[in-house]
Amino acid sequence: MNGVDRFPVATADYQDDAMPDMMREISRRAVVVGTATAAAASLLPMPLFARSPHAPYPAGVSRMSSGFIKTKDGTDIFYKDWGPKTAQPIVFHHGWPLSSDDWDAQMLFFLGEGYRVVAHDRRGHGRSSQADTGNDMDHYAADASAVAEHLDLKNAVHIGHSTGGGEVARYVAQFGEPQGRVAKAVLVSAVPPMMLKSPSNPGGLAMSVFDGLRKALAANRAQFYLDLASGPFYGFNRPSETVSPGIVQNWWRQGMMGGAIAHYDGIKAFSETDQTADLKAITVPTLVLQGDDDQIVPYQNAAVLQAKLLKNATLKIYKGYPHGMLTTHADVINPDLLAFVKA
Repeated sequence: MNGVDRFPVATADYQDDAMPDMMREISRRAVVVGTATAAAASLLPMPLFARSPHAPYPAGVSRMSSGFIKTKDGTDIFYKDWGPKTAQPIVFHHGWPLSSDDWDAQMLFFLGEGYRVVAHDRRGHGRSSQADTGNDMDHYAADASAVAEHLDLKNAVHIGHSTGGGEVARYVAQFGEPQGRVAKAVLVSAVPPMMLKSPSNPGGLAMSVFDGLRKALAANRAQFYLDLASGPFYGFNRPSETVSPGIVQNWWRQGMMGGAIAHYDGIKAFSETDQTADLKAITVPTLVLQGDDDQIVPYQNAAVLQAKLLKNATLKIYKGYPHGMLTTHADVINPDLLAFVKA
């Protein structure tokens, strides 16, 4: 892996003078637990539902379901499929190292608006198999395609966050449009076209950043995930922000459900995969959203470039919003997503 041992010797000292503030911050920050802070629920849209969550669906229509599919290489992929099966599907693709649970606020919101909502746990993440192979963007997209085929999703809107945005870009380019299954796409704080700095991508981040992530994960994954969630991911390291223990613990819970090897290999997938060609191949209307205070995926080399490469893009940058804005600012983001879906 570009000269990096797959499993470096574990060490608690994963600081590097060449690393950006993000890495120095997460290496020294201790998670704030048990402090009297604003309740996590105050950050979620109220009300979540346009109708009572107990209101019945039409007769003969399944209210909610979940299950597993098995891919061609034998990997079990967990999925959720909620709402009227005759309604337009909204399909959610989560970020690293989380699970489909990270979309709770959006799935409940769109369910309340009458849509069919679908999400899956990426291989090696959440409840899916802890695969030790195939942890790359090609397999991620193929697995998403397998779920879409299994559920026979048509005219779907695919929404991806962070690494999930890379998954959406590759899926739509390679599977969705050729099969006529995709109506629209949304990239939220997404990693394309490529995060790693290179001669062709001078605005990217140095390899030392991603080496540092791998080293931190191998040294103490549990503490690393606490530090990341309580610091830069949600912007909780900003003086104006207050840490929400519930949000931090939920992030940690999701991360620790997955497999260390898949998460380790996933760093290469989200940082080194060049998706320029994927973005250029997408023709469906695509909404591109990102906060200008994203400390994980710098927006100028992500959302701004995505909008330039896509054929049919709408770009919106949110002032002061963090990487995890879908959680911290769901009350703003959800209506924007709905407006795009309905347009």
